[in-house]
Amino acid sequence: MRLGVLDVGSNTIHLLVVDAHPGARPIPAATHKSVLRLMRYIDADGAISDEGCQAILDAIASAMRVAEAEGIEELLPFATSAIREATNGPALLARITAETGVDLQVLSGEDEAKLTFLAVRRWSGWSAGDLLLLDIGGGSLEIASGRDEYPDIAVSVPLGAGRSTIGFLHDDPPTEPQVDALRMHARSVLQDAVGGFSGRAAGGHVVGTSKTIRSLARLAGSTAPGPGGSERSLLRRSELSDWVPRLAQLPAEARTALPGITADRTFQIVAGGIVLREAMRAFGVDELEVCPWALREGIILRYLDHLA
Repeated sequence: MRLGVLDVGSNTIHLLVVDAHPGARPIPAATHKSVLRLMRYIDADGAISDEGCQAILDAIASAMRVAEAEGIEELLPFATSAIREATNGPALLARITAETGVDLQVLSGEDEAKLTFLAVRRWSGWSAGDLLLLDIGGGSLEIASGRDEYPDIAVSVPLGAGRSTIGFLHDDPPTEPQVDALRMHARSVLQDAVGGFSGRAAGGHVVGTSKTIRSLARLAGSTAPGPGGSERSLLRRSELSDWVPRLAQLPAEARTALPGITADRTFQIVAGGIVLREAMRAFGVDELEVCPWALREGIILRYLDHLA
């Protein structure tokens, strides 16, 4: 069957169309993305501005035109931290349903972590053993750990790349004191989060996912042989520590000349790198493997499991 997953996130509104059925891996058929960077539309009272609301409505309407053209049989629409935390989120959700016919399901941060973990487990397989997941979105950082298909512990902390950029990196390029302030803030938040993972098995397989981490891996990572002649994408903390200060010295428009840094991520890639480096430091991680599957694939897999 042909499924459409509509992801209304903090950075983009992304439609992924796949051909899938229970027991098989979903095969991408089409994709459509609108880059909004919603965190910049948040007012002082925590509401999404009128301009931001209209941008969301326009992007969803555009995605639905693509979904209709692609002949999807089922739409799985969801929203994450930007709408979840907005003070006018409920009113905006009602307006989206009234004007586009799309009934967005708002995921909690814990749900995001659990569903992303499911996707990573299916991609990595049971032989990967204990998994630690790090997933940097626009508004939040999800962390999960376990050895089954759903994690033993899953948390979400407000350290997304977009949120961190808006909150701390006010100049382009950011100043050294701004970078230092974000690093110390991330360190403080992660210190509290790490305590909940005290029961995690030592070692284990560490996986990073999300566009931000994939971009950083293309820039600063390396590859290693994988099963069946495939390649694994790896990112070491030492390589990240080398590249983040260099990225911070460049203006956003110049970063797109570097491998892996696309226009939709260039403004928040420095914050994403700082947060990831601090997360790896907090958990004592020297190296992680980058997984191409994330939350959207987790939504699809859970839906297919329920069909089965």
